[in-house]
Parts: sequence; structure tokens; C-alpha cells
Amino acid sequence: MKKSLLIAEDDENILELLLSVFSRPDLDVHPARSGSEAMDLIDRHDIDVVLTDLVMPGGDGLEVLVHARKTLVNCEVILMTGYGTVENAVQAMQLGAFHYITKPFKVVEVVHLVGRALEMTGVKKENIHLKRHAIDHYRFENIIGVSEPVRQMLSLVSKVAGSNATALILGESGTGKELVARAIHYNSNRADRIFAPVNCSAIPAELLESELFGHVRGAFTGAHTARAGRFEAANRGTIFLDEIAEMSPPLQAKILRVLQEQSFTPVGGTKVVDVDVRVVAATNKDLEREIAADRFRQDLYFRLNVIPIHIPPLRERVEDIPVLVDHFIGKYARESGRRVRGFRPEAMESLKRYSWPGNVRELENLVERLVILSRDGWFEKKDLPQAMLPQEDKARGKAAEKLQNGGLDFRKAREDFENSLILEALSLCGGNRNRAAGLLGLKRTTLLEMLKRKGLHGP
Repeated sequence: MKKSLLIAEDDENILELLLSVFSRPDLDVHPARSGSEAMDLIDRHDIDVVLTDLVMPGGDGLEVLVHARKTLVNCEVILMTGYGTVENAVQAMQLGAFHYITKPFKVVEVVHLVGRALEMTGVKKENIHLKRHAIDHYRFENIIGVSEPVRQMLSLVSKVAGSNATALILGESGTGKELVARAIHYNSNRADRIFAPVNCSAIPAELLESELFGHVRGAFTGAHTARAGRFEAANRGTIFLDEIAEMSPPLQAKILRVLQEQSFTPVGGTKVVDVDVRVVAATNKDLEREIAADRFRQDLYFRLNVIPIHIPPLRERVEDIPVLVDHFIGKYARESGRRVRGFRPEAMESLKRYSWPGNVRELENLVERLVILSRDGWFEKKDLPQAMLPQEDKARGKAAEKLQNGGLDFRKAREDFENSLILEALSLCGGNRNRAAGLLGLKRTTLLEMLKRKGLHGP
């Protein structure tokens, strides 16, 4: 889709030069020779960027700026003038100008500024399209769960959303950390602004700084144009730093400065950029352990950990599994046109007893796979992966196989079966010896003696 540029300039020579410079297939360019003509074009067209002279007949550039900001929510305005003063610049920025440039200017400088402004409006428009769906999708009631741990977490999230406080989301992989971060944003007073997610583990360390803070032209090999970073794009919105523990120590220091000063310097630049950004971070690591190992800054941890939000793993909220399963079956059955009825009771019981190291993401992947590969009807226990079957089923299957292949050692088979039951109970309880003993119908001291005798450790 083409982008749109309005050039308002009463000097015919400068106007012709700019029209020639910005004549390209992906850009609709609208010329105006007065302020009134520019404002009329703004009323009639969806303009992405306005490049306007400050002093013109029929209304000056500040009037064009005010009219553009009032009429076109996502429009960016760049002012240019041969009569530049500090007062004009300050007034223009206070009124919402993207940038301010004085004549005589270098053409390449104008091209880079317009390019950055077009990039910014593109991000804003894409974000508005996503927000129309996201605001409904990320309501609190759409975070699925009926268990007490989930209710407590949602109660905290609803309180956090109403503030501008920095939040740190803690949870294992697959628990839904980004889902919670989006719920915070789309239920806050920043919901009409950008939500900018950044996966710090997915971007090479040498590129992450540029991704976050942008860079100036020539900052490094391949930086042929200046580029705005995620922090600048998320101004007055929210930036989500996922897997922040993967960030290098030097970059951690720069994040700390943004949290403290609400400003940063682009890579290779000298000018400080001020921003108003809410930071929500997330990690699946123990940050206190990372601090002890000198892999994470303690001062950054204190800045991020204003409001910690713990997302419980799926094994600690097993009563949510049937609710989540129903949701995912409905989703993927509609997409594939299947008529799936659900899981048989014995299959559902196996799901509840599984430890779910991949959490909700693993459960969703399982349901999607079963819906796609299955016939219409019910899912049986035999449809589940071997790893999800109860230990007794696995042990019975292995024993039958050994009997068919010439026999087995009964005492060793019994010992293996006991060991597998103990380890399964410990896994389900996250290593809690008291709870595991309860599941096995043993006293805690008896379980501890068995662990010591058998040389078992568990999670």
C-alpha cells in the first residue's frame, strides 16, 4: 500500500526540488503552495507525513501542524524554515512536530527525516489495526483459568494495569508471559498507543541495541539510513522486553538509564531522545541467581522488580486443564472443520497427571496436533504421546515387551516401578517432598528414607 507525503512550500524552486527528490512509485506526493492549500489537502486525503515550510501565505507551518495533528491521528509533521529560532523549535515540538529543520538544508538530511517519519506512521497504522482486535482479545476475562493461582494473578494484573509502574513478569516458558503483558497494556491508559514486544533472546546481541534504540546513518556497516528503534516507536505506549535475562551487561546498563532518565542516545548518535515509555519485562530465569553469577545487574533488577507478577506453571493449576482443553478444541476444530467431542475421562486424567514442562503452549500444541490428525469424535488415552501416559502404563508396556522377549527380573521390575512412581510424584509437585509423600500415601519421613536408599533426587 502506497504512503502519502504532503509538501507545503511557497518557494517554487525548493518545491520543485523536493517534488523531484520524493518522486517514486511507492509514494503519493501532494504539493501545496500555501498554508490554506495544505490544510485543504489534509482534509481531503489520508496524509502520512507533512513536510511544511514555517512561513507561508494563507496560514503558517504551525497552523498546518495543529490542523494535521487534529485531523489525522497518525500523521507526522516536519517543519522547515529559513527563519529558525529556538522559540519556534520549542513551540513546534510542544505542538507535536516530528522534527524541525532549518534552511538551507541538505537534501539527504530531509530524505532521512521523511523516511523515519514514514516508518513511524507505518508502525502506528499497523498498531491501530492490531489494537482493534487486541483490546477485546486481551481483556482479563480472556486469560483462561478458574484456579485460585490464576485468580490471584489476575487480581494483581488488574491493579497493575491502572498504573504506569514497571512490571516484571516471572514464569516458565509457555506459561503466557506475553499474554499477560498485553493484558496490562490494553487495559491501561496507554491502550490507544503502541505495544512493542521485543524478544531479547531472538535477536543477535550485536543487533539488539540498534533494534531497541535505533541508529544514525553510518553508525555501523550497512547503516545506510537512520532508523528509529522500538523505544522511540513506543513513545507514550508500552515496550515489552521478553527474556530480558538474555541481554548483555552493557545493554542492561543502557536499559537502566532509560528507566531512570526516560531518555537514550541512538547507536552512533550524539543527540539524546526523550521518551515516555512504560516498560514491562519478563524472564523464565531466576534473576537473583543470575545476579549472584554476575550475569544480571542488581540495580536493573531493583528497577524492574517494582511489581513482580508470578505466572503459575500448568502443573500447579491442573483444574484449569479441562477449561483450556475445551478452548483449544473449539479453536482448532473450527479452523479445521472437524467435529471433535473432547477427551475421554481416562485420557483427561492422564493430562492432569502429566507434569507439562512446556506448560500451556505444550498443551495447545498437543490439542492442535490431535485435532488435525484425528477422526471426528473422542480422543482416547491411546491417542496421547507415550511421554504423557501414566508411569504404570509405561511400566506395564515395558514389562509386557520384556516378557515376550524371554522374561524379566521381577525384583528389578518392581524396583523400577517404585522409582518411576516416586519420580513422577516429585515432578508433579515441583520437587515438594511433603506433597509428593501425600500423593503416594506415604509419610514424609518414609519417602525421605526411600529417596536416600534408592539414590533418587528428583526435581
